[in-house]
Amino acid sequence: MQDLTRIERQLRGYRLTTAEILYHLPDHPAVLQSYVWQDLDIAPKFPVLHRFLAFWEREIEGRLHSVRVGAVSLISPGEWRHVDSMLNLH
Repeated sequence: MQDLTRIERQLRGYRLTTAEILYHLPDHPAVLQSYVWQDLDIAPKFPVLHRFLAFWEREIEGRLHSVRVGAVSLISPGEWRHVDSMLNLH
């Protein structure tokens, strides 16, 4: 799906997804750090987020504590309107 534009992805059901990831600092495991991730993804399965979290667990030293996810549809096909004319005001 990387070859699709952002608008095409949104029209196919992708939503702006934000995830707050809490993870343990590698040198101080008792301390939690927050990381905010954001991308277009498909709710409720979130395949893009799952690929990112798999990458995190494989490549990043900070052990995951929790992930909080929110998603909102930016546009839908019903929100598009054709404009018949455009006026310029000075």
